[in-house]
Amino acid sequence: MLFYRAALPLSRQTLTFTAGLIRRHRALIGSLWRKLNTGQQALLVLVHLRKGEPFAQVAAGFGVGTTTAWRYVTETVALLAARAPRLRQAVRAATKAGLPFVVLDGTLARTDRVAADRPFFSGKHHCHGMNLQVLAGSAGQLLWVSGALPGSVHDMKAAWIRGIERELADGGLPALADKGYQGAAHARTPYRGKRKPPSQKEANRAHAKLRAPGERANAQLKAWKILTRLRCCPWRAGQIAKAILVLQAHETKAG
Repeated sequence: MLFYRAALPLSRQTLTFTAGLIRRHRALIGSLWRKLNTGQQALLVLVHLRKGEPFAQVAAGFGVGTTTAWRYVTETVALLAARAPRLRQAVRAATKAGLPFVVLDGTLARTDRVAADRPFFSGKHHCHGMNLQVLAGSAGQLLWVSGALPGSVHDMKAAWIRGIERELADGGLPALADKGYQGAAHARTPYRGKRKPPSQKEANRAHAKLRAPGERANAQLKAWKILTRLRCCPWRAGQIAKAILVLQAHETKAG
């Protein structure tokens, strides 16, 4: 196997934050010695999540076994995901911050095929994956990411399962969404139909313009290449996405 030097497009503050979580966790469980120190473990995890490198490759780069790399990543992702805000907390924080509205959108975390793959196949995207629901602020900032559902689940059904509309309504927070949420009681969606009057066409253009920055939040998630194709258990997609949400929040602050 060949080795090379590479740069990771993340801030040192994010590395320090992740290493701090690991350090406190090690002290809590009494793990006094490991082959990699907390900073190296944090860097290994960030490389895996940001660049999407398989465990075998990232393990070789850090001089540890594949199983050790898997254990480090699993442990750290759980620590990060535990700090992700719950839906109600995210809605309350957005209301307190005075956001005029939020953008509700779904994204697909692609996965490898699995033995019982039918529920994971998305007819919309024509590939296997897991459905993630995302709430973003009006300026495109990530606010909340849901747990994972099979890719065959429609966005509107996923929003209903997660109780998103109920929380938005209880919080009095307006929401914009695309046509995949047609029929939603609280989220405002574009007008449908081919022969729309000029007033509806203009309303759709304004709707798309307001929604566009929020939809770029999905691009922030997918910048972490691990979500472009998961090679692990599909049901871990939600926990990984929540961990990335926490890391991306620190990246935004550092920027």
